[in-house]
Amino acid sequence: MNGEKDILAGCIKGKQSAQWELYTRYSRLLLAICNRYARNMDEAEDILQEGFVKIFLNIKEFKGDGPLLAWMRRIMINTAITHYHKMLKHRYHDDLAEVAESKFEDKGWGETDFTEDELFRVIQQMPDGYRQVFMLYAMEGYKHREIAGIMKIDENTSKSQYSRGRRWLQERLIKLKVERKHKDE
Repeated sequence: MNGEKDILAGCIKGKQSAQWELYTRYSRLLLAICNRYARNMDEAEDILQEGFVKIFLNIKEFKGDGPLLAWMRRIMINTAITHYHKMLKHRYHDDLAEVAESKFEDKGWGETDFTEDELFRVIQQMPDGYRQVFMLYAMEGYKHREIAGIMKIDENTSKSQYSRGRRWLQERLIKLKVERKHKDE
């Protein structure tokens, strides 16, 4: 099997070889998406596994009106958000009026001040609520209204979590830059 249509047809019929082909073709990319929402790689792998179960159970529902990868990506994001809700013990609903919208001020950073790995590590350390909203808004391009629906939170909570997450990220990047400067001296 080599064509996406053949793989899709095989998956709809429940053929394990087609499922394996789909998994091997897309698992690395989808794992990277899961890892954006997880606290660590083990959790990301759990989300990936759960997401693929959903994909295989619902593959007949794929209408083909868009790319298969986009459909699977959406399932992985939704699975990650569901996982987050299962793990969440307390929800904080903040009124946006309590949070002053912070600007991501120019701190004189160049495009190459941080490596991709450094940025990813800092983002992985963000508190869960901040990271989830930050990833959905900044990386995936969702609007706050959509995020509120996905995460089952108030739209203002989404905005405040994003604002706080940006501020948190900015503070950590400043610390990282200062630490690096002291090492170089």
